[in-house]
Amino acid sequence: MAEPTSPLLSPSARHWTLASAALGLVPLLLQLPDLLAAIIALVAVLIALVSRQRVLPAPLRLLLVLGMLAAIYWQMGARPGRDTGCALLAAMLALKSSELRSLRDARSLLGFALFSPFAAFLLDQGPSTMALAVLAALTALLTLQRLAQAEGQAPTPPLGGQIRGVGRLIALGLPLALAGFWLFPRLSEPLWGIPERAVGKPGLSDQMEPGQWLDLMADDSPALRVQFFGPVPTPQQRYWRGPVMTYFDGRVWEQDRSALGRAPPEVTHGATRWDYQIDYEPTDRRQLVALDLPMQAPPGSELGADHSLRSQASLTALTRWRLQSAPATGYVEDLSPYQRRRALQLPQGFNPRTATLAHQWRSEAGNDDEAIVRRAMAWIRARFAYTLSTPLPGRDGVDEFLFDQQAGFCQHFSSAFVVLMRNAGIPARVVTGFAGGTRNRYGDYWVVRRMDAHAWAEVWLPGRGWVRVDPTAAVAPERIYDTLEDRLQVGGDATLESRWAQLGQASDWLRRGWNDLVLSFNATRQQQLLRPFGVDKLEPAQLIGVFTLFALVALGWMAWLLARGERERDPLLRAWHRMGQRYARLGLARDHAEPAGHWARRVHQQRPDPALLSLSSRFVLARYAGADVDLTSLLRDLRRHRPSSGASP
Repeated sequence: MAEPTSPLLSPSARHWTLASAALGLVPLLLQLPDLLAAIIALVAVLIALVSRQRVLPAPLRLLLVLGMLAAIYWQMGARPGRDTGCALLAAMLALKSSELRSLRDARSLLGFALFSPFAAFLLDQGPSTMALAVLAALTALLTLQRLAQAEGQAPTPPLGGQIRGVGRLIALGLPLALAGFWLFPRLSEPLWGIPERAVGKPGLSDQMEPGQWLDLMADDSPALRVQFFGPVPTPQQRYWRGPVMTYFDGRVWEQDRSALGRAPPEVTHGATRWDYQIDYEPTDRRQLVALDLPMQAPPGSELGADHSLRSQASLTALTRWRLQSAPATGYVEDLSPYQRRRALQLPQGFNPRTATLAHQWRSEAGNDDEAIVRRAMAWIRARFAYTLSTPLPGRDGVDEFLFDQQAGFCQHFSSAFVVLMRNAGIPARVVTGFAGGTRNRYGDYWVVRRMDAHAWAEVWLPGRGWVRVDPTAAVAPERIYDTLEDRLQVGGDATLESRWAQLGQASDWLRRGWNDLVLSFNATRQQQLLRPFGVDKLEPAQLIGVFTLFALVALGWMAWLLARGERERDPLLRAWHRMGQRYARLGLARDHAEPAGHWARRVHQQRPDPALLSLSSRFVLARYAGADVDLTSLLRDLRRHRPSSGASP
């Protein structure tokens, strides 16, 4: 027997299906590289337009698939990852509309499209992605409802009625979903990890090479948000310490891997203490930052011998860290022979002019290391400029920067300064991280953006230990030419810029609230959920009990809504039937085909009640005779009437 064919799509149903699929594709495209997202969107539009008249031939569809795979490989390479998988999903969804002909095709496309917004959550869990995903899901449900009505050849109700139908479906499942999110016992560690991204987000790394930071410093998105509990450090103290670079091969600086496995040395901290909490945005890496100097590693992290923090797991999602820091008055007063060799290491045959200058300064300063540091800072203040427009260095990049260009940004200044110090026999190293931060006026917290990435130097001085030196800060203000603020400047009306900044702060405050309410809700916070009610910690068995209770309530709500959905839509007929149910409990139920008046007279013979006769007469006149009856009064009397007492007609 031949399989029945699915009805063809009407133009209206086709438009609704394509619009729903497009809305499902949007949140995913926003997380992909711009050029790749534009290619996928353009292909989706062209296919939707071309395939209106006929299905594309199989060879052409195969060619499009190969073209999409080539575009993804061009933008992301051959490395598998979350964003590569999401790009493949977006590309296949864009091509799927070429097969749209019947109701079955439409349902298949919508089911496929619903994967797209949820796949976007693998790349971003922000409120904007959530809002777009909810919009896509609602539109898909609305379209599926219209397809069901078209298949049953039922008249399409008004849009308001369709929206109420979808809202009723959501109301059925939402309580149970919320109970699952808030109360279902969470694991402190997931059973499986999230695959790494093929194209990582800009973030700090354990390497620093020329030109690497331009992408990071051109990104004004938040890297971390900080809330202080007590004193707030001054701008000169807001150095967020990240990876410390010790090894230099002439071009690339690398972190000393052995420092990660050694305990940090003793540090004499000053009287000032900073207690703060960091919400760290995902980077798919493990590098963390802390104010100089962190007093200890928070749970889930490690503190290396160079006082750099490193997470024990990749930062694939928003994480929260509680830290304490204090400035050091004494930091490693004595270096071991190994530490001294590492802090003086330089490759042979690189940057000869820098080496000659450093040796000259050493011969003139004798054993006064601090004099050499001061001389280098004075030279920078007198001759050097700050700019982002710098060419990539050649083999002797430090020589080119110090003697030819004399202009660059923090990467150039810190690297050249450390090489100069090492050539002069002063142990030195590069410290990377962030500097500064902006206070959010609405939430009273500080935002450190990726563009605040910074590199500075530390030199080891006898009797003082490691001392922070920021050569970039020594540049005279009149020689600061090309900054990130200049490149990101909106320009024009200062009032407009001020309002835009306020809007940005309000938006970030809302994003932080979302992070706090949803993204940072982990197993620890779940166990403390009932602390306001005097329950300090919910054990797993208690959580299961609470979840079961709320799940039963949610299931009861679903059952009530479903039963309520079966009620009669006509309020007059519904009130009449409910009154009949009261008599049915007394054994006086109305037969299925029994007229209303006949039933009322039969009941009156067994249980005299003139009010029932009057109500049945008014009901018949209003329902079947079309008489002008006060419907409000009739509904009220039907609802109030009881077999035992009756009601005034």
